[in-house]
Amino acid sequence: MTIASSESHGRDQGATTATVSETSSPSAKPVKRAKRRSTSHLKAVPETLELRESMRDEAERFVERLDKSKPFNKGELEAYGHELLKEINQPEKFLGFVMVLIGNFYWKRQFLALPFDRRLLLLPHCLKHAEGCPADYDEFGLDCEKCGACSIADYKVRAEQLGYKVLVAEGSPIVLKIIVSGHVDGILGVACLNVLEKAIDKVLVAGVPSYAVPLHTGDCKNTTLDESWIWDCLEKYEPLPEPQTNGYIPLMRASNRMFEEQFDELVPPIRSTGASADVDSPLASTEAISYDWLAHGGKRLRPFITLAAYDAVSGSSGLAAGFEDDIEIPIAVRRGAIAIEAFHKASLAHDDIEDDDLYRYGQETLHRRYGTGMAINVGDYLIGLGYRLVSRGADELGGDVVADVLDSMAKAHIKLCDGQGAEMRWQANGEIDLTPIDALKIYALKTSPAFEAALFAGLRMGGAIDEYREMIPAFCRHLGVGFQILNDLKDWQGDDDNKLIAGQDALSLRPTLLLAMALEAADAQQRSELEEILTGEGDGGFRLGRLRRIYDECGVFDKAHALVEKSRARAEALADDVQPDALRQLLYFMVDTVLAEESTQQSPATTVLAPLPILGTVGA
Repeated sequence: MTIASSESHGRDQGATTATVSETSSPSAKPVKRAKRRSTSHLKAVPETLELRESMRDEAERFVERLDKSKPFNKGELEAYGHELLKEINQPEKFLGFVMVLIGNFYWKRQFLALPFDRRLLLLPHCLKHAEGCPADYDEFGLDCEKCGACSIADYKVRAEQLGYKVLVAEGSPIVLKIIVSGHVDGILGVACLNVLEKAIDKVLVAGVPSYAVPLHTGDCKNTTLDESWIWDCLEKYEPLPEPQTNGYIPLMRASNRMFEEQFDELVPPIRSTGASADVDSPLASTEAISYDWLAHGGKRLRPFITLAAYDAVSGSSGLAAGFEDDIEIPIAVRRGAIAIEAFHKASLAHDDIEDDDLYRYGQETLHRRYGTGMAINVGDYLIGLGYRLVSRGADELGGDVVADVLDSMAKAHIKLCDGQGAEMRWQANGEIDLTPIDALKIYALKTSPAFEAALFAGLRMGGAIDEYREMIPAFCRHLGVGFQILNDLKDWQGDDDNKLIAGQDALSLRPTLLLAMALEAADAQQRSELEEILTGEGDGGFRLGRLRRIYDECGVFDKAHALVEKSRARAEALADDVQPDALRQLLYFMVDTVLAEESTQQSPATTVLAPLPILGTVGA
């Protein structure tokens, strides 16, 4: 489903747009990505059906001359949108709308070539009639009944008759998971431009055939749409001899299958197998818990990076596989990718103990479930397992390759421990004194090594590494720092995929960049209040609200988002000159996915401060 990007990175560092002639030719030299800018004011939908359909027809004509060999990025899509608006003499406020249209016709033929049972129909809850709707929500979205009260039932019933999977939900955070799981290959979706922008970024850059029907408004209550646009695709099936566009879905699925289908083959259990008495024995307990922790939870991004990096320098057969599920990846490479996840999961087990976190992946952390001792042991076990998985590939990969990969992983471990140790030392000192530079150094050590090890492993298992040795750590440092800043911002939202409780890092007095920037910008009264909040006791929600207010007053959240953009730009600049093209595209894809901002709204809202008027006396 194509989206209107909130921020462009079109490519040349000094330009905001690129012409079709620069970006559409398969043989043209790729141009560099550009700085991003807000397009939040560019999401108007034309008021008349006549104008909407005229612009749709022009978008279809425009797309005919584009190269469809690989997915466009958001910057390229915005450049196309600007060019089309100029050609048809329409104002810039329709940029988001025409970006959706261009994306639709870019993917339409490939979407229509998918069998009905490989498609997902995604409908928004706001199509229902708010008053008197009898349907409730379950874990899959709106449990829609054929009641005749709204148009959802018409689309839903017909789509299900044809074989579609149908999801009626508030948004689409699980759409990519559904795609990666292998249940569907393409999306026919309805949403407002805001949702299309924020929720489908990863679907766009991953290369999922999609067709979007924009709602006329974004007010989320009894809105309308051009129903004929849905029916234009819903019932059509027009097969193609082969896919036109490369994408990362095959490699994402390959990464997913390693854990869902191939885990016992790639990581055969030794102690927790056989008779039930053996499985339940004390000797089997560490292996059983470790394997369960390794196989479940998380987005499996790092093992995907390893597989995709290997693919990028060894022929790109996975990237060009369409929706084939039988990508051939050597078993040693797959085990190396699982080793990367084993190291990552080990670090999480230890990190949760050191930070005394309550939740991970929506469940209680390991040390809360099994005790601190067992959680430490599980982390240590996974480190040993990871090294063992890599070393088993010596015969297939060669001893020199295995040695290089193990050395890279060892360096990553040391950097991670340096960063985590610095954080714990700062907390132990109990001083409210932290500079943004200090926080960024800790971030680079704590978060970047896992990306660095994953990328290095894939490239080294695919061939020579010398030309990438300097690029890899620099690129991953910017990627990791941006990722950690986004994670700090998520801490203020409550991350359902991770730690659940909003503001947990802040109240635990961790050396976050947000805190460092607040300390740097605070005046004397604000700093005094910060020290009182962070070193004091009392109701957590009230303290959190006070802290949020100071962060707002100091502009911390805006500054953090700006630093994410700076990290993004620096990572992309390093990727611009990388060869081959498949590897450069992977690096861009990593930036687009790892640094995707799912929301710009922090929580808790200031309404948490019920007694806020009393704060007027603080420091008076």
